[in-house]
Amino acid sequence: MNKFTHINATSVDEAVSILRRYGNKANLIAGGTDLFGKLKDEIMPTHPEAVVNLKTIPGLDFIRQEDDLLKIGALTRLADIAAEPIIQSKYAALAEAASRTASTHLREMGTLGGNLCQDIRCWYYRSPNNRFPCLRKSGGLCYALEGDDRYHSIFGGSVEDGCIAVHPSDTAPALIALDARIKTSKRIVSAQNFFCVDECKTTILDDDEIVTEIHVPQPPGKSAFAKFALRKAIDFPIVNGAAMIAISDGVVSAAHICLNAVYILPYKVTLAEQTLIGQPLNEVSAQAAGDAAVSNAKPRHRNQFMVEVARALVKKIVLACR
Repeated sequence: MNKFTHINATSVDEAVSILRRYGNKANLIAGGTDLFGKLKDEIMPTHPEAVVNLKTIPGLDFIRQEDDLLKIGALTRLADIAAEPIIQSKYAALAEAASRTASTHLREMGTLGGNLCQDIRCWYYRSPNNRFPCLRKSGGLCYALEGDDRYHSIFGGSVEDGCIAVHPSDTAPALIALDARIKTSKRIVSAQNFFCVDECKTTILDDDEIVTEIHVPQPPGKSAFAKFALRKAIDFPIVNGAAMIAISDGVVSAAHICLNAVYILPYKVTLAEQTLIGQPLNEVSAQAAGDAAVSNAKPRHRNQFMVEVARALVKKIVLACR
């Protein structure tokens, strides 16, 4: 691991000031469950000059219900979110997503802000010593296009249609399905619009911007989350997803469904949502939603199985909202 300056920020303003001083040569650290692995394996073409510790900033670790709005600090640990009774009862998709992230030990360290801002997990991108200088690291190509694409996008790519690495967060689809908003040191943005794909970037955050809070309105219906992975613990998702379904007069009046790990961004399946509106929530309508969710899938040679997983998972989370 290369040397860097470690700075304990004592306020949001100080953290922002430090980031401005170092520009794109600084990294933020909260729980450290993503960053330390990246630094140790030296996966990036350049190394940070500074690592700014956010854990020393007071007041960013909290869960508060204010009227019909749930507010969660960016430094709140995933384990605390999963165990919070208010979240379990009113925002079930988020509680389940937090409880299914990584392992018990990592949930005691990892934060909600970090889970949203984590980097991609493509095995070419993450190869030690920058062995594959890919498109997402200012290189020339996506190695997965001609290589092992088992767990890559089934809905196309980006960066001029070159990169097919998927977004790995478990909490992201839950927050999108729950219509959450993310507050930063500069602005408030919807969770759906928080993510982006660019070289060395997975969010819209500027170099001098940090996440401070997540705001989740009380949903008008029930919500659910499900995850398919090879193991129940530790593994990143092969497919995950969340749904929020509201019922009025015996039919679906509102539907928010988001998949992840199937596309370069968290994937809002609007066709599935439209299929459900005005229909009773049952096996038939849930199956139709699952079919609609993957109707425009474009799987590659080795990941066609992900289409069937996504179809079944959408049906499962829709029915869980009954």
